[in-house]
Amino acid sequence: MQKQISDILNDSFNNLQKIINDKGLTAEIEIVTTKIIQAFKDGNKLLLCGNGGSASDAQHIAAELSGRFIKERKPLYAEALHVNSSYMTAVSNDYGFESTYSRMLEAIGKKGDVLIALSTSGNSENVINAVKMANSLGMLSVGMSGAMGGKIKDLCQHNIIIPSSNTARVQEAHILVGHIFCQIIEEQLFD
Repeated sequence: MQKQISDILNDSFNNLQKIINDKGLTAEIEIVTTKIIQAFKDGNKLLLCGNGGSASDAQHIAAELSGRFIKERKPLYAEALHVNSSYMTAVSNDYGFESTYSRMLEAIGKKGDVLIALSTSGNSENVINAVKMANSLGMLSVGMSGAMGGKIKDLCQHNIIIPSSNTARVQEAHILVGHIFCQIIEEQLFD
């Protein structure tokens, strides 16, 4: 089992090394962070969506920004779109699961807001529909995916594509990128 643990840790380490060495990817993280900061400065909000582990990551990032990450500060409007279970089950039942996030965005999204759409494959239909709705509302759409980026890659204005097809490695990197967002946002907005 020690070898298996070492192999997993090395796989994760190697994935992070690929990200560190990909100047295009780190530049994209910087651009997206800057745009989220500007959205908050302009009085807009950050909305996030995903399924399964990606929903957990969306909720984690939203909590760090709406609560606090490191600094004591005012809260920021960041919300994961799946946290209302009654809404999610009602819309899934009445309109289909593929409409869950797009319908919520139609209700609360506005021009200038930012959507971060997390999907390890980039092919989740409800996440794709959320990106389409965000774009139609004039929101900034950011895809966070893995491997080749999936279908959302061609729909989002910005993409953070983790260079792995291993779901666990992609999700580990997504939460790291989320923490990068949170730390820099706090430092820039609340220095």
